[in-house]
Amino acid sequence: MFDNLSQRLQLVMKKLRGEGRLTEENIGAALREVRMALLEADVALPVVKAFIDDVRARAVGREVLASLTPGQAVVKVVYDALVALMGSANDRLDLSTRPPAVILVAGLQGSGKTTTVAKLARFLRERERRSVLVASADIYRPAAIEQLRVLAGTVGAVFFPSSTGERPVDIARGAVEQAHRSGMDVVIIDTAGRLHIDSAMMDEIRAIHAAIDPVETLFVVDSMTGQDAVNTARSFNEALPLTGVILTKADGDARGGAALSVRQVTGKPIKFLGVGEKTEALEPFYPDRMASRILGMGDVLSLVEQAQQTVDQEQARKLAQKISKGKSFDLEDFRDQLQQMEKMGGIASLMDKLPGAASIPEAARSQMDDRQTRRLIAIINSMTPQERRFPDIIRGSRKRRISAGSGTQVQEINRLLKQFGEMQKMMKRLGKGGLARMMRGMKGKLPGMPF
Repeated sequence: MFDNLSQRLQLVMKKLRGEGRLTEENIGAALREVRMALLEADVALPVVKAFIDDVRARAVGREVLASLTPGQAVVKVVYDALVALMGSANDRLDLSTRPPAVILVAGLQGSGKTTTVAKLARFLRERERRSVLVASADIYRPAAIEQLRVLAGTVGAVFFPSSTGERPVDIARGAVEQAHRSGMDVVIIDTAGRLHIDSAMMDEIRAIHAAIDPVETLFVVDSMTGQDAVNTARSFNEALPLTGVILTKADGDARGGAALSVRQVTGKPIKFLGVGEKTEALEPFYPDRMASRILGMGDVLSLVEQAQQTVDQEQARKLAQKISKGKSFDLEDFRDQLQQMEKMGGIASLMDKLPGAASIPEAARSQMDDRQTRRLIAIINSMTPQERRFPDIIRGSRKRRISAGSGTQVQEINRLLKQFGEMQKMMKRLGKGGLARMMRGMKGKLPGMPF
C-alpha cells in the first residue's frame, strides 16, 4: 500500500536535503510535487488542498532545529500533517457497554464484508479475549449465510443460524437475544450488500439499526475503488450513524487514496485495514504508523506486535540457544523461519513495514514473492531429515530426487542451498556476539527514522 506515493514523497524529501534552509521558494517547489503525488494516489482534491495548505503553514518560516537538516525538518512537518489528516490516533472499538456489545457491519457487495466479519470475530477473540456470536442478515444470498457459518467455525465464533425465508430485522434481533441468553461478550451482524446504493437497501439497514441499537456501526469498503470508496462511505454516513470504516484489500492498493481521504470526507475514523485473504489479515489502523510507512520509515512497532502474536516464542528461544552455543543452523531451522514469515503475512507484508523498503528497486521487489517462499518450503520438505541437518551431502542424484519430489528444477535447489549457505554464515556471526555489536552500532536508534 502507498508504494507509488511513498516513492514520490521520498524523492521530494531527498531534493530538499541539499538545501541550506527552508524558504518559501523551495517549500513551494516541493509542495507542487507533493500535490501531484497525492492526486496521482487518487486522494480527493479537497483533501489534497487542505493537506498542502496545512504543510505550507507549518513549514514556511519554521526554524530548523540544530539536529535536523531542512529535508528532515520537512519530513517531520509532512509526517505531522499526514497523522492529523488520518485521525491522530488509533480509534478503538467501543466495547465498554453492558454485554453483549452489538456491532453492525454494512457495505456494498464484493467489498469483502462477510470475510471481514470473520476477521473481526477472530481479532476480538484472540486480541481482546472476547466471546463472539456472528449472524448473517443477508437473506438474498444463501451462499453468504453458508460462507459465514463456515468462517465462524474456523475463527472460533458462535454462529447464529438464519435462512432466506426470515426477515433481516428478525434475524438481527434474534441474534442479539441469543447472545444475551448465552452470556456472549460481542455479537456481530452481517447485512446484505448490493451492487450499488439504493433506497430499499438503505431502508432495510436503517430498520435493522433501529431494532438492535448497535454500539458500533462499521462500513466496509474496498480501498482499491479509490474515490468511489470515499463517495460510497459518504453516502452510507448520510444514511446511517457510522462509527468507523474498515478498508479491505489494502494490500493490493498501491495508491492509498481512500485511506488518506476517508477521514477528512466522512469525519469517521478508519478503524481497521484488511491486508490479505486469511482470517488473521486484519490490522488496527494507526495514523502515526501509517504516516511512517508512507514516508519510508517503516512501521517497526506493528512489526514487533505482529511477531509477538504469531511467532512461536518457544521455538525462537530454542533456536537462539542453539546458535549461542555455536551449534550449526540447519535447513530445518531455515524452514521454520520461512514458515514463521508465512504466519506473519508473508514477505510482502514484512517489507511494507521495514524502514527504507520503498527505496528498493522495483526489479528487486518483484522477486520478493510469497509463492517463492512456499516453493522453498516444498523443496526442504522433499529432503530427508539427514539432508536437512547435513546439507553438504546433497549432490547430483539427491538434487534430482528432491527436484522431482517438490516439482521444482535442479537450479532452484542450487539457489536454495546458496541462500542457505549465506544465512548459515550470518547466523554463525550472530552466535559470536555479532548481534550485540550491531545493536551497539545503532546506539538505540531505529533504522530509517530521521527524527
